[in-house]
Amino acid sequence: MRVENVHIESLGVVLPEWADALQAVAEGRLDGEIQAANGLTGTHVAGDVPAMDLVVAAARTTLERSKTDPEDLGAYIHSAVHYQGPDGAYPPGYILRELGLGNIPALYLQQGCDGMLSALEVAIGKLTGAAGAGSVLLTTGENFSSPQMDRWKGFGQAYILGDGAAAVLVSDEEGFAEVRSLNSGVLHELESWHRGDGPLLLREDTGTVAGMVERAEQFSERMPLSETMEKLTLFGLDMIHRSLVDAGLNASDLTKVVPINMDGRMIEYSIMLPLGLTMAECSWDFGRTVGHVGGADVFISLEHLVRTREVVPGDNVLLFSQGPGWLCSAAVLTITDTPHWAV
Repeated sequence: MRVENVHIESLGVVLPEWADALQAVAEGRLDGEIQAANGLTGTHVAGDVPAMDLVVAAARTTLERSKTDPEDLGAYIHSAVHYQGPDGAYPPGYILRELGLGNIPALYLQQGCDGMLSALEVAIGKLTGAAGAGSVLLTTGENFSSPQMDRWKGFGQAYILGDGAAAVLVSDEEGFAEVRSLNSGVLHELESWHRGDGPLLLREDTGTVAGMVERAEQFSERMPLSETMEKLTLFGLDMIHRSLVDAGLNASDLTKVVPINMDGRMIEYSIMLPLGLTMAECSWDFGRTVGHVGGADVFISLEHLVRTREVVPGDNVLLFSQGPGWLCSAAVLTITDTPHWAV
C-alpha cells in the first residue's frame, strides 16, 4: 500500500528500571548458554505499575512533544498483548480519561506483537479516508510481571519479555517522518503454531491450558521448525519487498531496519542477510538491551534512533513486526525533519 500525506508527528516512550540478563543467569532464572547465544543483554521491569499507567505516561510525553492541540485529536487506537485489566474492562476508556482527552472515537486492537503497525495501518485509513481524522493517537504498553508469565523463559529461547510503553501521534499535515508505505498479511497456515492443540471452548473439565512454548512444541510435531522458519521468513520478506516497491526504494536505500526485539540470529538470517544488509544497519544493538515489549518494540527503537540522531533527515527506515496468527507488517518511513526533543 502506497501512502501519501501521513506523518509521524510525535513519539513518547516509557521504559522502567533495567534488569541485567547476566544477573538473571546468576540467579538461575535464565540459562547462560541461551543468553550467550541469543545476544539479549537485559530488559525492563515495571514492578507494580500497571500497563495502562505506563501507557498514560508515554502518551503524555507524546502530547507534550507535539504541536497538535489535544482537543483536535480525531481518533485514538490502543493495542496490547498481555493483561491490561479485568475481563470486560475497556483500556481506551481508562487511558482517555486519565489523559483528560475528549470523547473521541477509539479502538482496541489485539494483534499481538504486530499491534502498533496494525494500529498505524488503521490510522492511515482514518487519516486518508472518509473519517478525515486529521490526527490519530496510537498507544501500547505491557507489564509482564505476572504469576502466569515468566519474562525470562516464557516466550522461548528467542525472547526476553520487557515492560514499557510507546505512544505515537500520526498527522495528515506535518511531522518529522513521512510514512511512505505499509503492507501486512496473515500466513494462516501457521496459526496453530501459537494456538496449539487446546480447546476452543472452555469447560469445567478443560484443565490447564498449555503455555506458548508447549503449544509451539505441539505444532512442531506436524511441521518441522525448519519448515516453519522458512515459511515465515519468505512471508516476511514478501511484505518487506512490497513496501519497498510501494515506497519506490531498494533495500540498499535503507539507513536502518527496525524489527521487534528478539534473538539476533533470527534477525540476521531472516531479514538482514536476505536484504543484503549488515547488522550495523539494524536497530538490534539497542533493541537487545530493551526486551520484547509486545507491539511497542518498533516505536521504542524508532524514538531512540530519532532522539539520538542515529537517523537524520533524508534517511529511510523500515519498521517490521510480526505476531501470532501468523501476522506480519512492514512499513517504510522517510525522516524529513529533526524534532525539537532530539538530543
